[in-house]
Amino acid sequence: MAGRRDRTVFEARPDGGTATAASSAEALRSSNPLTRRSLLRSGLAALAAAPWANPLAASSRSSRRRPRIAATQDDQIVLGVSAAFSGPSRGLGTELYRGAQAYFSYVNDTGGVNGRRIVLKLYDDGYQPDACVANTLRLMQEDNVFLLFGYVGTPTVTRVLPLLKRFRDRRVYLFFPFTGAEPQREPPYGEFAFNLRASYRQETAGLVDNFVSIGRRRVAVFYQIDAYGRSGWAGVREALARHGETIVGEATYSRGTPFGASMRRQVDILKAVSPDAVICIGAYAACAAFARDAVDLGLHVPVANLSFVGSENLQRTVRERRGNPDSYTRFLVNSQVVPAYDNASLPAVNEYHRLMFRYDPQLPDDLQLLTEGDSYQPLARGFVSLEGFLNAKVITEILRRLGGRPDRSRLEQAVFSVRNFPLGIGEPVSFRPDRRQGMQRVYYTVADGSHFALLRDWEARFGMS
Repeated sequence: MAGRRDRTVFEARPDGGTATAASSAEALRSSNPLTRRSLLRSGLAALAAAPWANPLAASSRSSRRRPRIAATQDDQIVLGVSAAFSGPSRGLGTELYRGAQAYFSYVNDTGGVNGRRIVLKLYDDGYQPDACVANTLRLMQEDNVFLLFGYVGTPTVTRVLPLLKRFRDRRVYLFFPFTGAEPQREPPYGEFAFNLRASYRQETAGLVDNFVSIGRRRVAVFYQIDAYGRSGWAGVREALARHGETIVGEATYSRGTPFGASMRRQVDILKAVSPDAVICIGAYAACAAFARDAVDLGLHVPVANLSFVGSENLQRTVRERRGNPDSYTRFLVNSQVVPAYDNASLPAVNEYHRLMFRYDPQLPDDLQLLTEGDSYQPLARGFVSLEGFLNAKVITEILRRLGGRPDRSRLEQAVFSVRNFPLGIGEPVSFRPDRRQGMQRVYYTVADGSHFALLRDWEARFGMS
């Protein structure tokens, strides 16, 4: 899945059709490779061994030319997306896209933004960093998108950030990635990204604080062994240290591990340290496998997951074909960065339901073919698609503030003008030069039948008996 096959980009049109561009691999093969030394000099040495190193040669040449800042057409603004539309994490990219596209379809049907339609240019990266790098290079150099939007995952985003710094004269910013990691929030890369969601540090701190408050001080960690997992691990460690505690045990797994894999070894490692709770930093397939094996092997303690896991996909996966499905989900507690998607008291949630029902966005046909034989069934509603919907509402407001002649040189000014914007979820959105994250709130949910509901009483649910 590391991307040795050709990957194709698709343009999502407001009418539901698609336009297919040339194969990315075909275009990339036409470029001349850079040397390892030049890669080292540019701070992109990690790409030297990757099959997509070739387009950097074209990047180096084009960066010397005067960059095209406008990057719009008379009737549209193109946003570039690289996300997981295939592989074990495809549900995350699919649902994030569906929520965003529901709102963009509405915007386009009602006149667009200052007369321009919002168009998404889509690439699949399968949640693989090398593929994401290749996609991003093409989106910036060949497609000349106005901005990057809705990326999925820490390992992919952290590999893209050096590109944005390397080609900073193009002023291409990454907006609202589906990750709460720190690299796009801190120097040296924070100036090239804007975040809407709360961070993993905020999520892990809340989980730890709540566990400690009910006497569950012995916290273990199960995490994906990459930048995402280590980011969450660091957050748990920092939060525990504030309570005078340390991580009592840890177990890891490799990115891309499917649900069918055994997690017996990881469960045995953590059982041996007798934890009061386990915090998982991973994707839904592997975390569902861990939750399954934890129950089967007698590790009956709260198992917490971060928002990135994709709660509905986690629950659907772990409950599938189980004789007593509730026994596999009763220990789950998941943090979220958006409110409950069934909270009818919130205007934005009602709008989300209405537009998801009206448009029911689906991936372009050719992207769906990437998972032929192992198809993904979209969710009617969920936390991930709601997050995508809210991302789209905020980016639309930012684009609106650019006026009738949008250009990238004024994007930061437009973002920082967003102060106490009423998004409709009970938390206003604000950005400042020293705070490039629009929202701060974290919510906590538990499995309730076939969905996740807000956790209102930690002691009653998970208190030490």
